[in-house]
Amino acid sequence: MNDVPADPVDRRRNLRLALVLASVAATFFIGFVVKMILLGKG
Repeated sequence: MNDVPADPVDRRRNLRLALVLASVAATFFIGFVVKMILLGKG
């Protein structure tokens, strides 16, 4: 069973999706850190 897409278009599409999801996760994480810094840990 080979789950790696052979088509370069599929690979590019998957990479773009991964980058979008990673950027969304990074945005939430940075927002959480800024919130903790500004409002304190309590």
